[in-house]
Amino acid sequence: MENRIPEDRKRILDSLFEAFSIVAEGTYVYLCDMRYDFSRWSKTAVDSFGLPSEYMYGAGEIWEEHIHPEDRDTYHASIDAIFKGEDGGHDMQYRARRQSGEYDVCTCKGVVLTDAEGKPEYFGGAIRNHGMHGNVDALTGLRNQYGFFEDLHNHIVKNTEVNICMFGINGFTQVNEMYGYNFGNRVLQKFGRYLLEYVGNHGSVYRMDGTKYAVISRTQTTEEMIRNYDALREYYHKGIVVDGKLLILDLSAGLLHLDNFDVDDQTAYSCLNFAYGESKIRRQGELVEFYNDLTDENRDRLEKLQVIRNSIVQAYQGFFLLYQPVVSAKSEKVIGAEALIRWRNEEYGMVPPDHFIPILERDPLFINLGRWILKTAMEDAKKILADYPNFVINVNLSYAQLEKPDFVDMVLELLSETGFPAEHLCLEITERCRLLDMTLLKNIFVNLQARGIKFALDDFGTGFSSMGIVKELNFDTIKIDRSFVQNIEADKRERELVGFFTGVADTFGAKVCVEGIETCEMKTILQQYPVTSFQGYYYSKPIPLEQFIAAL
Repeated sequence: MENRIPEDRKRILDSLFEAFSIVAEGTYVYLCDMRYDFSRWSKTAVDSFGLPSEYMYGAGEIWEEHIHPEDRDTYHASIDAIFKGEDGGHDMQYRARRQSGEYDVCTCKGVVLTDAEGKPEYFGGAIRNHGMHGNVDALTGLRNQYGFFEDLHNHIVKNTEVNICMFGINGFTQVNEMYGYNFGNRVLQKFGRYLLEYVGNHGSVYRMDGTKYAVISRTQTTEEMIRNYDALREYYHKGIVVDGKLLILDLSAGLLHLDNFDVDDQTAYSCLNFAYGESKIRRQGELVEFYNDLTDENRDRLEKLQVIRNSIVQAYQGFFLLYQPVVSAKSEKVIGAEALIRWRNEEYGMVPPDHFIPILERDPLFINLGRWILKTAMEDAKKILADYPNFVINVNLSYAQLEKPDFVDMVLELLSETGFPAEHLCLEITERCRLLDMTLLKNIFVNLQARGIKFALDDFGTGFSSMGIVKELNFDTIKIDRSFVQNIEADKRERELVGFFTGVADTFGAKVCVEGIETCEMKTILQQYPVTSFQGYYYSKPIPLEQFIAAL
């Protein structure tokens, strides 16, 4: 075996590797220059199995260390025969250890390429990981979300600038309820086919989860994708015919221009999903672009989010809780606190929660972060309860947490772990939870309130469906948003609104907390109404636990 591979041989290896990669989609590709025992492997294999690099000397021996001990002898004998010129390739199955320590069943097919004299020169092939999900959606024939993440990852690895758009059909449940699931599936198939034809050669189309689809394009500009979406939306607003039935479909869409390659595919997807959610919830289907602009105030949001996401995995490094007092409206004594998440590190300093929470709420990692917030708040509040037995801790929830089927079990498990008394915990939700199934929410309320846990509706009045939620769910407290009391000293209409809100709360048997108290005059005016508690900078900004306890 010769020593270091020359640059011209390496260039040939790269060219052959690219050719192998084109025809071996959905697998890990490897190619070895047998003269120098120098190999190149797919980046996805390197990441999945923790290999040293895409380029390796002695890759056969390195890979053997990742193969299950019971399968190594067979693998070793096959590789030995290939390099001795006794075999022209192999087709075998073995178990390979992923970076997580788990083993996946893999099928490996390889072939020896000979030079003009018939001597072995290259050994290359593909490894199919049967532990990975298939990349084709069975319903539409499009690449599915696993294929989407694979392609997105490859674009990031290759520093390929792309535009990514995610579409979704709104209110599709009604289609299924009216015409049945088989009809609904035909609608999704027809939508996927039309989208594929519509996009043409300008990008790749993917069927994501539920009624969502995505397009990745290297050739279309942001402006072109926006125009194309507007035309697509208009087409479906006019109606399509499926099985003789005219359907009008309403769409939502989010757009991300990916030009930062220091992030991973999950971070990019979280930003794309955030833009899609904004389109659906706040913009009535108008396309929303996630802006990744570089300014002094907002340094590269994608890169920042990548660091914050990694912090969740790294034992929540950089995350901490602050506590803002909740005081009695009558006595003005502290009766509780709201736990508020913050994050900071040396590079970015303190990052306000509204810069990352709305995006992370749509990220699978947020479930872990939400659990950490809840547990930390309980453990901290126990230190206060020892001296203040009536103290109640308020913790904010996202709809992503509430929609998990094991949410109630998780809360009860944390109460048991921490030994925290349930009657001193108040969970806050916002009117955005209207997106969840109301039966699901009612079951959560009934189960947890039966154990003494309280529920508060945060930011009451800021959303168009707040009243409907109050009517449907049994809230213990309604929190009036600060935007309704900012000018209460001079604005008679704000005082009338407070009177109306407190009347609504009284009708449904809920207490009232007013947020945003900033002056003595505001406090004095609001004490004239049936308000139970206050919260705001007049009493205290959010502060660390030690400072909170010292202030008490």
